[in-house]
Amino acid sequence: MKKNFVLSHPKLSYQRIIEAAKNEVKQYIKQQRTKALPEGADFWGFNCKFGQVADKARSIHEGDINTNISSAQSQHWKSFYLEVIPTPKTRAKRTQD
Repeated sequence: MKKNFVLSHPKLSYQRIIEAAKNEVKQYIKQQRTKALPEGADFWGFNCKFGQVADKARSIHEGDINTNISSAQSQHWKSFYLEVIPTPKTRAKRTQD
């Protein structure tokens, strides 16, 4: 998912648009996690980028998406760019001390 979210609409409130964006991202991640994993992968990880525009987007952790959207809301951004790319990952084994 590579998307510019526009945060203005003639009939919807700003808060409602923010909540709809958060919900859309949550649903996308949930949908991607249900897809079949390739051989040798343990789980779906997500490479995420967030920013006002695609060129200035910085890498963020998947768990920080809502925090960054809320930050954009508090700064009254007119739009933001979000990139969420699913990647198959394997768990790292812990070393026994």
